[in-house]
Amino acid sequence: MSEKRSIFEEVDADEVNTSEPNDQIGTARSKNFNKPLKIWLTLLFVLVALMIVVGGLTRLTDSGLSITEWQLFSGILPPLNNNDWIMYFNLYKKIPEYELQNYNMTLQEFKIIFWWEWGHRFLGRVIGISFLIPLVYFSFKIEFYKLLNLYLIFFLICFQGFVGWYMVSSGLVDRVDVSHFRLSIHLLIAFLILSLIFWNYLKTKIINNNTRRISVFLPLIFLILIFIQIAVGAFVSGMDAGKIYNSWPLMGNTYFPNDNDFKDLFKLSAFSDPSLVQFMHRNLAYLIMFFYFFIFYKIYKNKIYDLYKSINILGIFITLQIILGIYTVIYGAQLYIAAMHQLSSIFLVSSCIYFFYINTRFN
Repeated sequence: MSEKRSIFEEVDADEVNTSEPNDQIGTARSKNFNKPLKIWLTLLFVLVALMIVVGGLTRLTDSGLSITEWQLFSGILPPLNNNDWIMYFNLYKKIPEYELQNYNMTLQEFKIIFWWEWGHRFLGRVIGISFLIPLVYFSFKIEFYKLLNLYLIFFLICFQGFVGWYMVSSGLVDRVDVSHFRLSIHLLIAFLILSLIFWNYLKTKIINNNTRRISVFLPLIFLILIFIQIAVGAFVSGMDAGKIYNSWPLMGNTYFPNDNDFKDLFKLSAFSDPSLVQFMHRNLAYLIMFFYFFIFYKIYKNKIYDLYKSINILGIFITLQIILGIYTVIYGAQLYIAAMHQLSSIFLVSSCIYFFYINTRFN
């Protein structure tokens, strides 16, 4: 009987089936379509990344509630004349955000926030069309079962449209902003879509990893921590929690925010408290960095050379993300810094997916 293996133990390549995986897009009949698949998936990755950035800017400029209706087809066209603009502005005047917060807004100021939200929705439509048409084409050229995961991504894109409206609708009655919980779900799905597109892109490439790896559990736990951090980051953004306690490493004069008791951190209400949410976001970053160094140590201690490149790239983007996070807090979540922080998260997640892929794929 073989001994049980620790989840922290590296795995030798000769213990792993190194044959070409059956689910790889770039095999058999589909080999001739690797190049167009790469181009298509690259385009989708760029579009979804742009969507995440524009979505972040839409949130940071408080533009997300400027369009109060969801019209899938007629909403494609923006206002074409002054009467259209007045109609949209009058609809906006009916929601609490205008009545309680932006009651002095002019039509010209409204146009600015409108274009952010319209652009965000337009990008969503472009992504849907850019995914569906090539997917139908490839379905006639490549074995259908090899594209099932791409159909899953398309379903997530459609579902994301529903979640986006579900999020916006939470800010149209009885409050001046959207639910930070719904915002978090919306952002998590966006990063899930981005990750799956990037994973499928990597599957079109031949990546040889023919020595050793670390246990898949370590990168998996790390990836889960990253996604939890994204969710908490959405809480911070949704509640404008980055605009308080603008100091680092302390929150004011203390490590723990002095407007709460430590026991409050273990209540469900903590996820709706700006101070506690910022505290969680800070300390999750420290935990992620610690966990990264643990994985880094395991790789270099055991001289797993094939993972050096991916773990180093991951370290660069973790460091960049933490530095930008610190600057975001210190400068009170100023627009351009907060936008860079969100952009950097795309590179962080992508590098994490790349490391996870390199460690799990044996060709």
